[in-house]
Amino acid sequence: MSITLHRMTSADSRETIEWITRQYGFDRNEVAWWVENLHFNWPLSVKATDGNGTTIGLLNMSDYRIEEETEAIISEQPELLQKLNAQRYTAVFSFIVAEPYRHTPLNQQMIMEIWEELKANYDFVFVPVMHRLKTHQYWKRRGAIEFFRDQQSIYYIIPLNSKTPLF
Repeated sequence: MSITLHRMTSADSRETIEWITRQYGFDRNEVAWWVENLHFNWPLSVKATDGNGTTIGLLNMSDYRIEEETEAIISEQPELLQKLNAQRYTAVFSFIVAEPYRHTPLNQQMIMEIWEELKANYDFVFVPVMHRLKTHQYWKRRGAIEFFRDQQSIYYIIPLNSKTPLF
């Protein structure tokens, strides 16, 4: 099985919109707005393709802020938000692996493609996970620590160095 990892560019936005819309069932126009306006970090995002060049996974990173994902934290935990925003972070906006490749080493390979860059440039990775998704344990195994929750999601950080506040 030949798999190639590619760094993404804004030219991948249309494919990203289609994958997110299909995977999560969101409105396509809303997803398009997110992709265009929520500070996608294309050079840090990873696309996996099979030997035929077919996309089999997308790891989309974004430099959007925590309060852009959950406005509730502004009023409920303003001190925590201030502490987190004083740190350098980026976010996992979306991480989708095609069904036949789930539960294989592909997801690990995709994350490891950017891991050293994450550690060198950020204090933590912000990982929002909707309550309905099944990936909570996956992120916890990767070191994610819950710091906030609202009606829609649970919000985690993955500390990358000793500057990151632990809860």
